[in-house]
Amino acid sequence: MRILFYGDSITDAGRERDNDEFSFKLGLGLGLGFANYVAQELSFEKPGHYEFINRGVGGNRVVDLYARIKADCWNHKPDVVSFMVGINDVWPFPDEGNGVELDRYEKVYRMMLDDTLAKLPNVKIILGEPFFLKGSAAEIDYPKWDGAPNVRDYAKVVRKLAKEYGFPCLSLQEKLEDAAGDEPSLYLYDGIHPTPAAVKLIATEWLKIFKEQIEK
Repeated sequence: MRILFYGDSITDAGRERDNDEFSFKLGLGLGLGFANYVAQELSFEKPGHYEFINRGVGGNRVVDLYARIKADCWNHKPDVVSFMVGINDVWPFPDEGNGVELDRYEKVYRMMLDDTLAKLPNVKIILGEPFFLKGSAAEIDYPKWDGAPNVRDYAKVVRKLAKEYGFPCLSLQEKLEDAAGDEPSLYLYDGIHPTPAAVKLIATEWLKIFKEQIEK
């Protein structure tokens, strides 16, 4: 079973771009994020049963994912695709004017899903919501912008699409808020990027969905 992770820096997590056998066997191409943790757990349970590909790219918006989806997703013919994108469509672009408006975000996301199903009719898909905690990314760089409500609007779009298409949805906002409490930097060190604690939380929730709704 080939599992492909597709998204922004949350998925990328510093992955090695060199796809030679050495990098592949050691998991360097999976980065240090939830994709690597998922691969460790599933590979331990069923050695050799799964193949993992990480095609996250830091800074990507939904329009960027759509632009490169043929080369980075469809051509690999995955059995499972895990999408997670949205934070860069909102942050830090209110000041820079380079964001993706909410209605356009939904339109492009829907196109991406429709085209993926057309190219890979038997593929199984997991949709991950974008998330945000109070942190330095907003407070230092953009002190007048409260990002969380906007990110939640984009997360609602993902939930809407998941329900409409019948895909499982990885919802993380409330789980991260509950886990972090008054110390958000312990989970999202700058309000956006996961610490090791958050990586495990995300991967654990992803694995629950995979085992209960994908691999059944």
